[in-house]
Amino acid sequence: MTDLPSLRETLDAHGLSAKKSFGQHFLLDLNVTRKIVRLAGPFEGRAVIEVGPGPGGLTRALLESDAGPVVLVEKDPRFIPLLTELDDGSGRLNIVEADALKVKEADLVSGPTHLVSNLPYNVGTPLLIKWLTGPWLPHSLTLMFQKEVAERVAAGPGEDAYGRLAVIAQAVCTARIVMHLPAAAFTPPPKVASAVVHLVPLDERPSPERLKKLERVTAAAFGQRRKMLRSSLKQLGGAALCEAAGIEPDARAETIDVAGFLRLADALQ
Repeated sequence: MTDLPSLRETLDAHGLSAKKSFGQHFLLDLNVTRKIVRLAGPFEGRAVIEVGPGPGGLTRALLESDAGPVVLVEKDPRFIPLLTELDDGSGRLNIVEADALKVKEADLVSGPTHLVSNLPYNVGTPLLIKWLTGPWLPHSLTLMFQKEVAERVAAGPGEDAYGRLAVIAQAVCTARIVMHLPAAAFTPPPKVASAVVHLVPLDERPSPERLKKLERVTAAAFGQRRKMLRSSLKQLGGAALCEAAGIEPDARAETIDVAGFLRLADALQ
């Protein structure tokens, strides 16, 4: 990797720039991408999937690491030739031109797999929900989001950012913000700061049926978050549902912890 031209030189050589429609903002500082990879590891030879690699700054750091196979999922065909230049012929790098929202990760890798990505801003949340609630869950997820979204993933009860995303994420994983990045770190700079969230699946993951119920309960509760649960959950059972779950009906959604929402999901008929 050290013999390659800089990322900026590579972009210029290919005549490439970020596409706003794809929510692209590139990390060109390899010191930053290496730090993200250190925070995501160690990988100990396990596979890594990267979504939206773009010019390959994070990819270079992954290929320098102790990762096993590195699978890139890139929707923008403009970057495929550039990413191909990172392939040393060993078979370790696999480039997949596809929409990450539609791809089946289990078809790309086998065994425990890490996800490490600077996610495109316009699909970051849908991708996270896909991985948390779908049939395939990685060994760990280290993901760059807009700062506001990262806070919504890691927030606890009573915090302003606490809501549906926090409950669903933390019902499945531990979640913590491990790095903050200013807008100036990116090319082109976005209008907001960013943050990296590290998620590790819990030993016991809720069943798909339980997660579906949890999504229903949190959608209702946080859809009218200023109302008491007896009102916001009225269509699902209201006060009776709360009492069955051992939750005070006059409480508001932002005060209920993840365990409380899981009890509400379990009480849902």
